[in-house]
Amino acid sequence: MSERTWHRRITGAALATACLAAVAACAPGPSAAGGAGAPKTAGPVSTDPAADGKVTLTEWDQNTDPGVNASTEKLNAAFMAKYPNVKIKRVSRAFNDLKTTLKLALSSNNPPDVVQANQGYPDMGAFVKAGLLQPVDRYAQAYGWPSSYPQQLLSLNKFTADGRTWKTGNLYGVSQTGEIVGVYYNKDKLKQLGIAVPTTLSQFETALQQAKAAGDLPISFGNSNKSPAIQLFGVVQALTAGKQEVRNLVFSQGGAKWTDSGPVQTAGTLQDWVKKGYLSPGFDGQSSDQAVAAFAQGKSVFMVDGSWQAAALAEKMDPKSVGFIALAPSGGASPVTQGGEGLAWAITSKSKHADVAAAYINFLVNDNGMKFVAAQGNLPAIVPGAYQPPAGTIYADLLAQWKAVSGQDGLLPYLDYTTPTFYDTLTAALQEMLAGQQSPQKFGETLQNDDSAFQKSR
Repeated sequence: MSERTWHRRITGAALATACLAAVAACAPGPSAAGGAGAPKTAGPVSTDPAADGKVTLTEWDQNTDPGVNASTEKLNAAFMAKYPNVKIKRVSRAFNDLKTTLKLALSSNNPPDVVQANQGYPDMGAFVKAGLLQPVDRYAQAYGWPSSYPQQLLSLNKFTADGRTWKTGNLYGVSQTGEIVGVYYNKDKLKQLGIAVPTTLSQFETALQQAKAAGDLPISFGNSNKSPAIQLFGVVQALTAGKQEVRNLVFSQGGAKWTDSGPVQTAGTLQDWVKKGYLSPGFDGQSSDQAVAAFAQGKSVFMVDGSWQAAALAEKMDPKSVGFIALAPSGGASPVTQGGEGLAWAITSKSKHADVAAAYINFLVNDNGMKFVAAQGNLPAIVPGAYQPPAGTIYADLLAQWKAVSGQDGLLPYLDYTTPTFYDTLTAALQEMLAGQQSPQKFGETLQNDDSAFQKSR
């Protein structure tokens, strides 16, 4: 997601979670993959990058958050040290920038070799339909990805060759991290206010009311980069509509509609929060980075966001002074929230070095790669057996909440996966709805119109 939308729902095994939050060097546009010859998309697989001679491998990622940026930099350096014949040219962009520039880069005469592609119809499906990504099934077999990844994770990176049907068909990438969205809380502020850590939506709303009454800002929230509103809406909708309705909406099954009571009631709840002053004033003019900074400075009690923000918070405040919780719809119920795995590492169809690209991806996601990810404060898609974050820290909370959610089938898909255009439709509608320019019912109708148009076109 990565200010990810990211992204990403699993049940059962294999722990996953987190990109994290804010800054890295960005490189300019796409560059040549290097070498000569026709793109290789079939035939025998070479798992030895040294056999390819001198290679320049260009990769595009959205790992601008501190933890994943550090692990990417270190893994890239380690790969080049192991294979001196390979030069990795990295282009790192924030999530929204990547969304707006990646398709153009893939369509150019000099596309990158390896990219991070967001799952679902808007990005991965569109890229597959346009013939811009190549299947990686042969590499999956060569490197054993089907046995190391749960099928639930692999299915999120699958599409039919025409890009029309998600979660089946060819495999187009594998993910290095996972994600979970929930509520960050300032432990000291809760103690000062005499508020217990909320575990349900009702308790959370009571805590918001108490914080506001005490003169504190309840929730740090910045939405100038649009995707944070998806996380806020998604968390509340999961608790309001329930997990089955959310899945039915995103996967267009069971007759669910965005005009049903769940989405409409969620929109009404968030409008009420705005009216009551629970969210940062002027939030549409503030970025998520500003919201993170404000929360870290003790200017609010809570922040609703993804696990990818943990590293940024840990850099700005004591990792033991901030907590993380995934809420349950009611007392005694299991927590439910949106989340899943990080953007998939994929190979472009025009890459002249597909074997080297696949070896590089495997280097990122094998056991050693996952240890690098964990060492930088991320929770990897496949957690090394010995990994145990320090007790009492935000990282320990993330791992515990991931287990609680995924172990009880509580992880739900990101809402922007619904249609190829749903990210733009949803973010624009959320801005209008939160600003009071759209009623909850009209908000639901806007989303349903997008969904219906997509279903008719299939």
